[in-house]
Order: sequence, then structure tokens, then C-alpha cells
Amino acid sequence: LLKKSYQLKDLKEVPFKDLWGLRGVFTTMRLVGDNNKIVLKNNHMNNLIASAKKYKIRKKNLKKILISKINQNLKKKYKDHLLRIALNNKTISISIRERLTPKKEFKLKVFNYKRIEPKYKNLFYKQILKRLSKFDTTKFDLVLCYKDTVLETGTSNLLFVKNGKFFSPKNNCYIGNTIKYLNKKININFKDIKIKDLDNYQEILLIGSGKGITSVNSIDELGWKNQSFIYSKKINNIYKKLIL
Repeated sequence: LLKKSYQLKDLKEVPFKDLWGLRGVFTTMRLVGDNNKIVLKNNHMNNLIASAKKYKIRKKNLKKILISKINQNLKKKYKDHLLRIALNNKTISISIRERLTPKKEFKLKVFNYKRIEPKYKNLFYKQILKRLSKFDTTKFDLVLCYKDTVLETGTSNLLFVKNGKFFSPKNNCYIGNTIKYLNKKININFKDIKIKDLDNYQEILLIGSGKGITSVNSIDELGWKNQSFIYSKKINNIYKKLIL
């Protein structure tokens, strides 16, 4: 729907580049409502600026510049879309796309892979994007596994439910803004989630800007199947209050 790129040094518009595979950072934010509300905007921008510093992307008043460019490109109404902003040491790229609603029978496909520098939301995503392109992403996502441990999906954080308690992976993954917000509302125990222990969890949820709160129906390759929707409904109700 919208694709714009600007030179970082002078902010002049240049032909669009998505920047995937380059050394840099990005964030994806959800746009909702008639007034183009950006869900958790300040959290996303603060994380993006912190990551930019780690990747030595330097520009005076960078946060102010990025917000200005976002506002400049929000002239139309986007009732439920995804706004992506990416940057490296040469380019700022902004794009808006329609948010696709996940289907009810949502499944995960195993990908034995750990993201490069997974603590950060960086642009080293080509392997994941290549694998995701083979699937209908309204029905499937990739569950990234490494050394017999579940990490995250290709797009989202994971929340596991066991006997009414909540757990989420702690290491070798990016802990996003949506799950940080939920952690203020419910008590999430961040720990390593072992593949051999998956049968102990009754529910698995995807948590993120794109997928929102999506209940996983099954992970066929690991023999896991959803046993309940009780807590997915509870978490969805919390999330709806955030976006409305």
C-alpha cells in the first residue's frame, strides 16, 4: 500500500529498498482505527532507537526524524494494517501493508534455526522469509527450534500455558513489545522451553503486532495438539483493550 525510502544523511527520498539481509534494524507496528492509532508506538520507537545504537546507526534526533517520517506517510486511513520501519546506516524505509487475519486452524511448522543476533530485531531474516514464502501465512508460521529448545516463530513471540500459568522462551530470541505489555497484566515466567516438555502445555499462543494473539491448533512434526482455548480467550480480551 505504501513503500518509501529516504537517505539517512539528508532525508531525501530515494527508490524503495526493503533492506532485508543488510546489517540494520526494524520494527513492525499495528495501525488500527479511524485515527491511525499505532499500538505501543512509544515502546516500539524506543526499542528501535536502542537497537540502532547497538548497530552503530547514528543520526542526531533520530527518533524525532523517524516519527516525522511516519506522520508524513499517514495521510490515508488504515483501519487494520501493519507499519514497518527499517533502517541501516544509509537508508530509512517505511512500508504499510494490510494485516492478514490468522485462520482458526492455525499450525506451526518446525524450522531448526536460530536467528542471527536474536536478541535484536535485526534485518537478517532472509532464511526465515524464504521458508515462510512456501506457506499461507494466515494458516502457518515457523516455530524456530535450536538445540532441542523452542525459541520463537518467524514473526512472533510464543506464550505457553500450563495449568493456568504462563511461560515464554527467555534465551536466543527477541522479547517483543506485545509480550512485554502482557507481562504487566499477567505473570509470565521467562525460561527455556524444551521440546521434550511440550506435552506439559495445554495451550500455545503467538504474541505480536502482526499475529496479535493467535492460538496454535497443532505442531504436527512435534506431536503437539491444543487441549484448550480458555486462556487464549483471556489473553485476547486483554489485547483487545490495548488496541481499541
